[in-house]
Amino acid sequence: MKEVPTCCWCPEQQALVLDLVMEVEPPLYPVAGAVGPQGDEDRLGVPDGPEAPLDELVGAYPNYNEEEEERRYYRRKRLGVVKNVLAASTGGTLTYGVYLGLLQMQLILHYDETYREVKYGNMGLPDIDSKMLMGINVTPIAALLYTPVLIRFFGTKWMMFLAVGIYALFVSTNYWERYYTLVPSAVALGMAIVPLWASMGNYITRMSQKYYEYSHYKEQDEQGPQQRPPRGSHAPYLLVFQAIFYSFFHLSFACAQLPMIYFLNNYLYDLNHTLFNVKSCGTKSHGILNGFNKTVLRTLPRSRNLIVVESVLMAVAFLAMLLVLGLCGAAYRPTEEIDLRSVGWGNIFQLPFKHVRDFRLRHLVPFFIYSGFEVLFACTGFALGYGVCSMGLERLAYLLIAYSLGASVSSVLGLLGLWLPRSVPLVAGAGLHLLLTLSLFFWAPAPRVLQHSWIFYFVAALWGVGSALNKTGLSTLLGILYEDKERQDFIFTIYHWWQAVAIFVVYLGSSLPMKAKLAVLLVTLVAAAASYLWMEHKLQQGLVPRQPRIPKPQHKVRGYRYLEEDNSDESDVEGEQGQGDCAEDEAPQAGPVGAEPAGPYRRPCPYEQALGGDGPEEQ
Repeated sequence: MKEVPTCCWCPEQQALVLDLVMEVEPPLYPVAGAVGPQGDEDRLGVPDGPEAPLDELVGAYPNYNEEEEERRYYRRKRLGVVKNVLAASTGGTLTYGVYLGLLQMQLILHYDETYREVKYGNMGLPDIDSKMLMGINVTPIAALLYTPVLIRFFGTKWMMFLAVGIYALFVSTNYWERYYTLVPSAVALGMAIVPLWASMGNYITRMSQKYYEYSHYKEQDEQGPQQRPPRGSHAPYLLVFQAIFYSFFHLSFACAQLPMIYFLNNYLYDLNHTLFNVKSCGTKSHGILNGFNKTVLRTLPRSRNLIVVESVLMAVAFLAMLLVLGLCGAAYRPTEEIDLRSVGWGNIFQLPFKHVRDFRLRHLVPFFIYSGFEVLFACTGFALGYGVCSMGLERLAYLLIAYSLGASVSSVLGLLGLWLPRSVPLVAGAGLHLLLTLSLFFWAPAPRVLQHSWIFYFVAALWGVGSALNKTGLSTLLGILYEDKERQDFIFTIYHWWQAVAIFVVYLGSSLPMKAKLAVLLVTLVAAAASYLWMEHKLQQGLVPRQPRIPKPQHKVRGYRYLEEDNSDESDVEGEQGQGDCAEDEAPQAGPVGAEPAGPYRRPCPYEQALGGDGPEEQ
């Protein structure tokens, strides 16, 4: 049928056709205020014109399901917690991998005599390197004095971001290697080590608690906002999150070897040159690579190539900063942050020392120290005294990759705590390290022999398995024993401070014979395992630990948040005493002018001032 062009229709015909179309196809949505097809009332008998009720016009969507929307809301919250854990784990891995990779490459380049003389002359790079290592290892000894204050002042997330930024600052100073750039940045890095890893441990523990709250939101509604969840309820989620975190973290040792594999190995001599004067390895060795050749570079790397490698490392460090800044959510709500700071800075400074009263921490201190010993022994004692001494410097990267992959994969074994007693992972890791340490006592591999090189990689992977069980078990145990949000930053500060002390001791004893190092490691391991088992025995007997009291928050400025009667953010002490809201305080008693009012005296909060209530100071 031939179509008639609409331009030939008169206006009356066009209006008639439009009315027919509107009758055939009703509007998709009813027009608010218009008269319905049945008159002034709809099918339910409610007026549909201008006299329609407001709820009919702007009311809730008729198919709205409150329970389904609540379920979707908390599912998004749980996904956000998982995103936070993955972002923090990736950021920590990239940060530590860049730091280790740059430090390793820097020390190897500065060790070579030809490199020092040609590029830096008489500037004294060995002296600068020794002072730089001293700044990295000695400065954390004072971290117990300032770490809790910094975490409470900046907040957990911002402390992580600031510490990662200091690591990036250390990377940036290597563009211009001078005393006044390397040494101050190393001191700043040493100051940031304990705050970074203490805030990381606190952050992962808080994420497990938040995940439990978002998974059991119905139980939280029934119990009321003031009630805390049952003790140990977040433990399964904590085990999973710590396993994820340490699976990522141990990969940092493998990431640190990428500059070595793709750049520095192309310039290294083979083992016949570097190990020419080495006479003994393993348990017979003294110090660090006694007799190692002073020249390890066949050709000197170009400055342009060094700048490219350092720029890549700087970009990765900057990416880690962006991950922490953009993808990591806050560990506490803003009102919780206010409460944590409001206990008083003097109390925040003292509380880490007061926690020594707790017998659980005293029994775990040997394990904290051993945790620092075993990582340094794997990276320096075994990797250099056994691996490099026998197989050459060019295979150092692959040895540490074996350790890294073994530790990363074995971090999943921390999930055994879901079905087995919590002491099993820690004792299993200690037992594996005990067997390896005893074996190393009687092993002295010959220099420049590669026939049994697979044994080195196998031992490194097994040591990584023990390290994973140690780290995952300790962090999980602390999160279970100390699940109060007011204490977690103190506990993880103490844990990582003792690790820093252990690293400092290893730095001081680097020139000791290998047998002395193994003896110290063995004694510390046996003492740590025995002390931990004794702690578990005390807890099974029902001995109650003595914990220091956390002071009640003292808020100098009272705002709108303290007017609510049902405040979900107030601490247990406030909930028990029924205090914390400015609306509940008593008004000052009337008295003669100039006399001090009797009873509680306070400044009216902003809400009361807005209502017209004058404070006593304005009367």
